Amino acid sequence: MESKYRKLYNILLEKIEKKEYKPGDKLPSEGELMELYDASRDTVRKSLNLLVQDGYIQKARGKAAIVLDKNKFNFPVSEIASFKEIYKNSSSVVETLVENLEIVKGDSKLMDCLQLKPEEEAFSLVRIRKIDGERIIIDKDYFSRKTVPNLPLRAAQNSIYEYLEQEMGLKIGFAMKEITVHPVTEEDQQMLDLKSYDMVVVVKSYTYLEDSTLFQYTESRHRPDKFKFVDFAKRKVE
Repeated sequence: MESKYRKLYNILLEKIEKKEYKPGDKLPSEGELMELYDASRDTVRKSLNLLVQDGYIQKARGKAAIVLDKNKFNFPVSEIASFKEIYKNSSSVVETLVENLEIVKGDSKLMDCLQLKPEEEAFSLVRIRKIDGERIIIDKDYFSRKTVPNLPLRAAQNSIYEYLEQEMGLKIGFAMKEITVHPVTEEDQQMLDLKSYDMVVVVKSYTYLEDSTLFQYTESRHRPDKFKFVDFAKRKVE
C-alpha cells in the first residue's frame, strides 16, 4: 500500500511536471498543504523532503519551497549515483551512447589515478549522455581489472553500478570528487552539442569499495548550462 507521504509527493510532482508549478514558483506553505490535502505536518514534510532529494524543489527553514529548473543536470556531489539512478524520476528523455570500450595498460595517468602498476590492466570506457536529444555529457571511466575483471557492453549501455552490485556482489563505499571549469577541447567540440559555449564543467571522481579499494576513476565533461552542483552542508559549531 502506498504511503500517505508518497501519495502527496506524486500529486505535487505531477503538478510540477505539468507546469502548474513552474520553475521559480513558490509551493503552498506546509500549513496550506496540510489543509489542502488533509495531511499531517509529518506527511507534508516527508513529501517535500523527497522532492528536495530528487532535485525538484529547494527548501529553507521558515521559507516557502521554490520549484527548481529540472532542465539542468542535477549532480549530487555528496552521494554516489549512476546516471540511470539520477534520471529515474525525470521527465527528460535520456540516452547513453557507448563510444568505446577497451582494455588498456597502466600508463602514467592510470598509474596515478587508479594506482596501477605498468603491467596491470584497466577497462577504458567512453560514453555520451544525451538529454532530450542533445549530447550534454562525456563520461570517461576507467575500471581496474583487479577488481572488475569483466565489463560487458550491456552493463555499459545500462548501469555499471547495477552490474557491479547485483551481479558481481561488490559493495561500493565512497568517492572523492573534484569539480573544475575548463576551456573546451577539440574533442569536446566534436562529441558534444556545445552551441556557443566555450567552457565545460569537469568532474573527476575516484570511487572506492567499502574496504577502501580504489577501483574506478571517472572524468565527466558537462555542457555548463545543463549542470547544477547540488550538496547538503551543515554548519559545524565548536
